[in-house]
Amino acid sequence: MKKKNKKITAGILVIGNEILSGRTIDKNISFLALWLNNSLGIKVSEVRIVPDIENKIIKSVISLSKNYNYVLTTGGIGPTHDDITSKSISKAFKKKYTYHKEAFNILKKYYGDKNFNDPRKKMAKMPKGAKLILNPSSAAPGFIIKNVICLPGVPSILKSMIGNLKKYLKPGLKTYSLTVIVETIESNIAKGLEKTQKRYKKFVDIGSYPFFRL
Repeated sequence: MKKKNKKITAGILVIGNEILSGRTIDKNISFLALWLNNSLGIKVSEVRIVPDIENKIIKSVISLSKNYNYVLTTGGIGPTHDDITSKSISKAFKKKYTYHKEAFNILKKYYGDKNFNDPRKKMAKMPKGAKLILNPSSAAPGFIIKNVICLPGVPSILKSMIGNLKKYLKPGLKTYSLTVIVETIESNIAKGLEKTQKRYKKFVDIGSYPFFRL
């Protein structure tokens, strides 16, 4: 008898002052949640957004990694001073923060000796023992250490790396969804939805999502 997949959960940790200030609109949460749920049956159970502050990143990584099968972080792995995600995750798991040999060679080849400066070399530093998630867009890889997956914040680059991430994730129970469009007001269907949800709470999640048409 074939063993059924178990429920697999994930948390998403968005890292970056630019998200909290409103300067940058996050596009990664919805993309990752849809991809995890629809393609792999991994349910996103929690999302957090934290600033570029080391202790906040460390606390969130430790907490989320204990509660969920996977943690996906976005942002903070670039070449500038405020890109501290890799270093913070190293501290969270008490791993040495050092150059990853393969990542270093990938970046050196991509930029060339002349243009491979110290800030670019910084993108090859990560927790010791991390496995790489290759980046077909801009070379700088993400990584996975324990159950934490570290991805870039730029949406187009993140999306290009998804194919190289899938091999590290164990699929769970696939989630199916059905949308029923009703042209009415929420108060007219509220009691019926509540009654149905209570009756089938073990099998389905029901939500009401209003829309407005001019």
